Amino acid sequence: MRINFFKPRGVRILLSLSLIAGLFAGVSQTEVGAVPVRAKDPVFSDIKGHWAKQEIEAMVEQGILDGYPDGSFRPNEPVKVDQFIKMLILSYSEQHPNLERSWKSSFLESLTEENRTILKQDYRYFNFKPAMTGYWAKPYIDVASDLNFLNKGRYSDFQANMTRENVAEVLFYTLQETEYLEDEQFSRTVAQGYGDLTSATDREQKFIAEALIKGIMEGYPDGKFGVGRYVTRAESLVILNRLTDKMKRIPVLPQAEKLQRLVPTTGGGQKIVAFPDRKMWDAYDTLKQAGQLRGTNYDLLDTTLRLFKDEKEKKAVQESTAQGNTSATAATEEAAIWLDPTYNTYGITVRLRQGTLARNKEPIQLFANQLFSYDAIAFNRWFDDICAEVEAGRPLASKQADVGDYTVNVLVDNPAKTVIFSIAIKKAY
Repeated sequence: MRINFFKPRGVRILLSLSLIAGLFAGVSQTEVGAVPVRAKDPVFSDIKGHWAKQEIEAMVEQGILDGYPDGSFRPNEPVKVDQFIKMLILSYSEQHPNLERSWKSSFLESLTEENRTILKQDYRYFNFKPAMTGYWAKPYIDVASDLNFLNKGRYSDFQANMTRENVAEVLFYTLQETEYLEDEQFSRTVAQGYGDLTSATDREQKFIAEALIKGIMEGYPDGKFGVGRYVTRAESLVILNRLTDKMKRIPVLPQAEKLQRLVPTTGGGQKIVAFPDRKMWDAYDTLKQAGQLRGTNYDLLDTTLRLFKDEKEKKAVQESTAQGNTSATAATEEAAIWLDPTYNTYGITVRLRQGTLARNKEPIQLFANQLFSYDAIAFNRWFDDICAEVEAGRPLASKQADVGDYTVNVLVDNPAKTVIFSIAIKKAY
């Protein structure tokens, strides 16, 4: 499906490459040796007293902004798609004294191994400059598309104005590639507080909710998000500042009375998760206790407890996770106990290597005892029998059984000797 924007009355002509030297974001042509120096104040004639003056000046200092040939920035005009994408890409780079640019190391570290390879191989000659022939914004759009920050096919006109939901979509996919996505259930709960959210499609609501919960976008004083409104050039700078600098984001704090809590994420971050009921809220505390039974051979990320054979395996899995390696040969933990708040399900995954059951018997039983209560003995016996058969190399088919108040689906990968116990509250018919 393609997004059809309204055509602007007149397409503004951005600075050509030949004009950038004199008009680009306040760069003077004074020479000290062979190195250009930057003027103290920006040359934009229309930002004095503007609420975003500080952000505009900061972006100028970083060499990210373009103005217009008449020396204006036009902060209150709608930002075009191509302008936003250019500033997005440049925001993840840094400018050197000779005005050349390179990717920020923090940005490269945030990418998956696949995306780092794309930049290293397909864009090894990328110079962060507009195209000298053809469409000026093509280099920025191409790299953003190849990094999965946006889908070029959804835009019929890159010189059209960006709506707030368009910006939220780009933010969503950029965050998906550079950070992590927040708990969708919690995000949507927060977003529902804005009166006009229902005028957006369900897909757009997902994007908007993520931008809100990350503290990158916010609503207006009238209690609306502004669905359908255009994002101004000044607003886009503030949004990009928050995207690339987490310290500038608007904090959203968990509310324990609403069963919300902060959980750790990959890279040392935190996210807010909303639990569907008190049972799962308590189960998360059990995960923490279960991990401690393995000494240091565990980690707890999001709502998944990973249990490792030893420190060597732990290091290998964590490095693989940090690199975004999801291949079949990637290092994996020997067992995991997990919660899925969105679908109100629980689970245990066991890879039956030598000694797996013996090493992880205590944490798994602690979790099962808390979850199944009086029916834990029956579950533990069934769990042991299934794992023993698979470990011995006797093929088993996947199966399902009711244990107390829960339905347990058992998925078996016999060649890999892996068993997944997916546990959900029994449905009433």
